[in-house]
Amino acid sequence: MRPQSFIDHAAAFAQYAALRGLFGAFHMFPPAQNMRTAAQFGSLYGRLVKRHRERARGHIRRSFPELDEPAVAKLADDSLRSLFQMFLVEATAVPRLLTPSSWPQHVRTGRIESSLRLLVGNDPVIFVTGHCGNWELLGFTLALLGFRLHALARPLDNPWLDRWVRGVREARGLTVLTKWGATTEVQRIIESGGRVGFIADQNAGEDGMFVPFFGRLASSYKSIGLLAMRYEVPIVVGAAQRIGGRFDYELDGVDVIRPSEWRDQPDPLFYITARFNRAMEVAVRRAPDQYLWMHRRWKSRPAHERAGKPMPERLREKLRSLPWISGAELERLEQRIEPLVCA
Repeated sequence: MRPQSFIDHAAAFAQYAALRGLFGAFHMFPPAQNMRTAAQFGSLYGRLVKRHRERARGHIRRSFPELDEPAVAKLADDSLRSLFQMFLVEATAVPRLLTPSSWPQHVRTGRIESSLRLLVGNDPVIFVTGHCGNWELLGFTLALLGFRLHALARPLDNPWLDRWVRGVREARGLTVLTKWGATTEVQRIIESGGRVGFIADQNAGEDGMFVPFFGRLASSYKSIGLLAMRYEVPIVVGAAQRIGGRFDYELDGVDVIRPSEWRDQPDPLFYITARFNRAMEVAVRRAPDQYLWMHRRWKSRPAHERAGKPMPERLREKLRSLPWISGAELERLEQRIEPLVCA
């Protein structure tokens, strides 16, 4: 092993050991107390890290133009508090507190019952969620309930941390697939009748498909829609929302997009991608304080905006074909979006 490789390896292990020790000490206290402590850390982070705080506020202003500045600031702070609660408490406490016998004490399934009917069968399903609520708990709970689910995730750079986090995620039956080179594996799973989960609100870059999300065009990956079209697979959009700031959650089945609903669309891929983004927006609106507002969702802009030109008529027609887009919403989507200074 080269000296530099040894140093990198030792540094990665030291980082892992320090974090394991921190989490071990942190979880000596009751979950309710840890949730309050984590929320305070989130507020402190927002005060200290101006760039992320201002990015969250900027995204909230544009998504909820009706909010005044104090409401924007509070929502941004609540979002950071929720993020720290998830990663400092929930991410590691979930395998310990959610078991086959104890999960009903913490998780309600009322809103997802219609979606569960699809998962009960033997046919393949694509499951989609966003960075809203607790996306880690959603897949974990479905696996705990006995549904075979494979989730795509980006591996962490630190191999020690990656193995630890992966072990937590897979503690109750969820299988985690590495994003890099997972296409063939995903296809095999779908062909064998399995279920695959995606976190679908990442920015897909300038080559992505631009569809509405909170009144702005946002770049989305085409792969989910292409996979659904190729195998004629329904898409279930869901979320896990925290209740009252406690270690209690409600699973929310927001939408089910069936092949029969997109077959006759003028552009099926555009329709599918726009619709699951709309469903994720609905989930966020139900608990906006639990969305990752500092996420760079709108970083990439469509070609016509980058060129300073009006929206092309072809894109306008695609937007008009979406049943849920009103004239006022289309007018808002046509407006050029200037990048955030802090982005």
